[in-house]
Amino acid sequence: MSKLKVYQYPKCGTCRNAVKWLQNEGHELELQNIFEQPPQKEELADLIAKSGLELKKFFNTSGEVYKEMNLKDKLSGLSDEEKIELLSSNGRLIKRPIVTDGSKVTVGFKAEQYQESWQK
Repeated sequence: MSKLKVYQYPKCGTCRNAVKWLQNEGHELELQNIFEQPPQKEELADLIAKSGLELKKFFNTSGEVYKEMNLKDKLSGLSDEEKIELLSSNGRLIKRPIVTDGSKVTVGFKAEQYQESWQK
């Protein structure tokens, strides 16, 4: 099986739970710190398309940066391209973890979703 790329933040409890779950399933992981190296615009657009989720689901709406920037009120006025630019410029705005094998993508961590997508 191919290596899974996991955009995560090591101090995030949800990320640690997701990584542990994936490792327990025997997956080989490529961990990428989402704060230090968020996905670039093109990759992020690809991840969004493959996830089947709305773009707004990629925003970490409970994060400090999201609240400080008052994005709840501002996002509706931005184009999708502007939203992707914003996300790719600041990994703290991105909901985590993001897991991909190159063809499918999951965002966040819910055991049921992981069982469906990543159980061996």
